Amino acid sequence: MIKGSIVALITPMHEDGRIDFENLRRLVDFHADSGTAAIVSVGTSGESATLNVDEQIEVIRRTVEFADGRLPVIAGSGANSTSEALELTSRAAALGVAACLLVVPYYNKPTQHGLYLHFRALAEGADVAQILYNVPSRTALDMENDTVAQLAEIPNITGIKDATGDIARVGELRRRCGKDFAIYSGDDATTLELLKAGGDGCISVTANAAPKQMREMCDAALRGDLDEAARINRALDPLHAALFRESNPIPAKWAVSQLGFAHRGIRLPLTWLSERHHAEVGAAMKGAGATAD
Repeated sequence: MIKGSIVALITPMHEDGRIDFENLRRLVDFHADSGTAAIVSVGTSGESATLNVDEQIEVIRRTVEFADGRLPVIAGSGANSTSEALELTSRAAALGVAACLLVVPYYNKPTQHGLYLHFRALAEGADVAQILYNVPSRTALDMENDTVAQLAEIPNITGIKDATGDIARVGELRRRCGKDFAIYSGDDATTLELLKAGGDGCISVTANAAPKQMREMCDAALRGDLDEAARINRALDPLHAALFRESNPIPAKWAVSQLGFAHRGIRLPLTWLSERHHAEVGAAMKGAGATAD
């Protein structure tokens, strides 16, 4: 089980929208040097919704290549079509990723039984560890704990990224899914509370800008040093908030550009961070000690 701070990595782009593989290499080095536990490649923060299938696979392939065994790579390979998610997951598995992260199908709002069948089909169709991703604020559908518990019985479904911010769910998930089922926060603002409730780490937007600090906060919480974890998190709290002033990954990409690891590149319909938010994000980065060093 991967524990600690996992970065939901942005996909750096040139101003014309082309993927910037040189800065991707530099970002992977940055996270390896910062002690990040693992990288999620082409998740929500990686603009999976604006990359086509071949582009997603190429970014994952390059990320695995650049990581070169220094830290695990988890592929974002979910989709709202089961057949497309299976294609992405199968192709990512062939690249040697440690796991795949699979979002609840968005927009089409299946039933809970439909969710179960969707994820079971992916687990049966691709021989790779699979992490569920529940983010109802984006998918317009909440995967209920009953469904998660059913899916946890499938051997290669190994964990969940819970972005609900509902800490009360963690205890029930732990009780029903067992100690070997990984529970990751997908909501930076409540990560510390999730860790205190028995979670295993986070898949973090904030780690794009402050990887060392997120790693230190998670490590402190996981070893039981809650005072130290709280001290670090107090400095991170303004950054957690600032990175969601506009839809993720808009503020995160701006923050990474300020660290020198990205150009002003993002794909429509996403846009560059509005100037009115620059001062807040910049001040939050400074307060958290976020630097490229």
